[in-house]
Amino acid sequence: MLYGRATEEGQLRSLLLRAAEGTSGALVVHGEAGIGKTALLEHLAADAGAARVLRTTGIESETELPFAALHQLLRPALDRLGVLPEPQADALRAAFGLAAPTGQDRFLTGLGVLTLLSEYAGEDPVLCLVDDAQWVDRESLDALTFAARRLDSEGVVMVFAVREPIPLGLPELRLDALDRAPAAVLLTEHAGTHLPPHVRERVAAEARGNPLALIELPRALSAEQRAGLLGPLPATPGDPTPSSRVTAAFGARIGLLPDETRSALLVAAADDTGDLGVVLAAAQVSPAALEPAETAGLIRLDGTVLTFRHPLVRAAACRSATLARRIGAHLALADVLVGEEHADRRAWHRAAAATGPDEEVARELDRAAERASGRQGMASASAAHERAAQLSPDPAERRRRLVAAAQAAADAGQFQRVEALLRRGGPSGAGGGGAPDSGDGERGSFAGELGSGDGVQGAELARVRAALELNAGSAVRAVEVLVGVEDAAPAILIEAFHAAQSAGDPDLVERVRARVPARPPGRHGTLAALAAVYGGEPVAPERFEATARDPGALFSERFLAAHAVHALADHVTARELAELLLAHCRSRGLLGWQATCLHLLAETHLAIGALQPAARAAEEGLRIAGYAGLDHRACYLRATLATCAAVEGDGPRCRELAEAALAHAHGHRLGTAAAHAHRALALVHLGAGDAEPALVHLDAADRHPDGPPVLLAFALPDLVEAAARAGTARPATAERVQRWADQCGGPAALALAARCRALTCGDEQAEEAFTAAVAHGERAGGGLELARTRLLYGEWLRRRRRRSDARRLLREALEAFEKAGARPWAERARAELRGTGEVIDSTSATGAPLGRLTPQEREVVRLAAAGHSNREIATQLFLSPRTVGHHLYRAFPKLGVTSRDQLAEALTG
Repeated sequence: MLYGRATEEGQLRSLLLRAAEGTSGALVVHGEAGIGKTALLEHLAADAGAARVLRTTGIESETELPFAALHQLLRPALDRLGVLPEPQADALRAAFGLAAPTGQDRFLTGLGVLTLLSEYAGEDPVLCLVDDAQWVDRESLDALTFAARRLDSEGVVMVFAVREPIPLGLPELRLDALDRAPAAVLLTEHAGTHLPPHVRERVAAEARGNPLALIELPRALSAEQRAGLLGPLPATPGDPTPSSRVTAAFGARIGLLPDETRSALLVAAADDTGDLGVVLAAAQVSPAALEPAETAGLIRLDGTVLTFRHPLVRAAACRSATLARRIGAHLALADVLVGEEHADRRAWHRAAAATGPDEEVARELDRAAERASGRQGMASASAAHERAAQLSPDPAERRRRLVAAAQAAADAGQFQRVEALLRRGGPSGAGGGGAPDSGDGERGSFAGELGSGDGVQGAELARVRAALELNAGSAVRAVEVLVGVEDAAPAILIEAFHAAQSAGDPDLVERVRARVPARPPGRHGTLAALAAVYGGEPVAPERFEATARDPGALFSERFLAAHAVHALADHVTARELAELLLAHCRSRGLLGWQATCLHLLAETHLAIGALQPAARAAEEGLRIAGYAGLDHRACYLRATLATCAAVEGDGPRCRELAEAALAHAHGHRLGTAAAHAHRALALVHLGAGDAEPALVHLDAADRHPDGPPVLLAFALPDLVEAAARAGTARPATAERVQRWADQCGGPAALALAARCRALTCGDEQAEEAFTAAVAHGERAGGGLELARTRLLYGEWLRRRRRRSDARRLLREALEAFEKAGARPWAERARAELRGTGEVIDSTSATGAPLGRLTPQEREVVRLAAAGHSNREIATQLFLSPRTVGHHLYRAFPKLGVTSRDQLAEALTG
């Protein structure tokens, strides 16, 4: 029975009741040790009815073993792996060591968990209980929270119990101390009525409403203490909290056990398998040795599984033992955990037993890190490299392993950990002191603590530092770190160009250009071509295409080449290249690059005028960036989504996204991201025909008018238009667009240059420029930019009373805007057409069929209409197949259809 938890019980029971009706839910229960989290979870499991219960418990010694907790949770459901989509099943098998590593990204593992839980549910709900989540390995916790955040209609409930709140993005329930009345009842039930009042009051005061303390402290009292003849509680050093009191009480009880029982308990506490056979073999005792601990209620034995009654019992068993005994327990476990399947556990036990440098153990941890990396367990790989560094007798090997730990932590998105690793060393370690603050009011650089290094190792360290700066520090300092590498290899300069472009600072770009040798190495000449682009020289986009398509080239070089194709306005080719690179990332688990490629894909879709595909790609990228802690990329993706919202006419969403992007961009000196966000805000006003505020935002974006036009080419045509509409023509800006178009040489760029020329020259030349802009736009394949050109040309013609000529252009513009879902521009075209005397049906709003659906329903319906199965849709949208079916069930009546075959017609009708 639970005391004083009626409200909490009701909240958890309601989750189960809703799950029985098909609605999933998740909750994080947090509170101090002993406050009753485990009891609440056990009560929920006992009251689960027809629900299938899956459980896992975090173990402190198991936190560095990737997917250990997840395997424990899903073990009863693994027989259903065969019904999952093959990539998801392969990812789970690899995570659990049931198959060779596939290199699939962590998203597939999380999605596999979601689909497996959905399949396991069947007709009955599933209850997943994750106790002591603070000790669950990072990979398991990532996969479980990924699934929990996407629960919808599977009938699955996930409850996490954790001591301190963890930002998991899930609803939370805090367990506070029991009120006085239920605490008194609980104390009476477990201590009886024979305690003298002053002893009872002292126990209650020390327990502070902590249920476990109320139960265990009376049990720890001797007969004299119970009678009030001695001090009533065991002493606790340092931290007299209820949990420390309980730990001391458990320690006192363990101290009364026979020596061989205490030894066996210590081995069990050091073990993370829970395998009774392993514990007995390592402790070299018979099962009878554990009987006193079982009788005392400290452990539970269930067949071949040993579990501690509470994590504080495990902690007390460790703390009550001497250092020599703890080392002996780990060595004994390492000796009995034989076989390749226990290699990681064996390595960690040997590392726990090490009292000084040990290169052999360090190499074992290196191998454990390699295995973890192959299963996308980058957080565990980082921990293994770090511990190996601590055990390295050779300073150079120590430094190499610290760099490897930082690299793995960066890949895992643990940028605070990266910073801590880079700060290792100092005067007593492997390097010198930190770099001074740059004087810009921000915190100091992350660079410097491990020393500059030399050769490959120094370059790798610089790349890690730069990645950290770009994500959590300053894009400017990221460039400074990279250009500071002596004899920089092409990979360093490629990444320096990337960071300088992100900073949006022409001076930084020039510093990188100055480092490019006259004859840079590499079979594609990418560095020389980039130097030419950022130097304002004409460069054909085709010059970069071969690099982007070369599977043998460095991936960062391939990406920057694809980005250059986009910057040079060959958006169709750039889109193809982005899709190619994205497929490469998905197949190899390059999570950070996956978000980056999705951003490029979204921007190319946006440039072509495909708003919905652009938004889909950006939303997926933002999910990945959030999942992996990629704040820098998330900033850009929010700016892209803000631009999509602006063109679609969703001003509030645009402002929310753009302001979030600007806050991060200004704090981290991401000038190009800030320019994208300002452009998005400008488009809200420009679409509504309100030029003055649009011009303010675009001027804010244009911070370096003397820099190479390619850095801001995406926003300059809008700046020219806003200025022209505000009555302040900017011929100098139009000239910058022309210089960029001359660099590109393609029709898309030439179309924008001609349009800018038309907006800034006199009437005599304007029509010729508009005509050229339309012709170039048609050669480029049309899209929203051509529609905007036709709108501007139509407006120009109508104001010169050439209504008949204007109508044709305005009709074509309106049709394109409506097809794309660009509502503000469609309304502008509609208003202009009315001005020519044409009667317009005002009910022909854009996107009418899809407008009846929620955003999630729209995505599901689009994919279903394209012929994708529920499983395929689930994979693309990171949902379970059951949730996809639920969305279709709700969407059909809104669209007036009864089957999937009718969807395509409903969307085009």
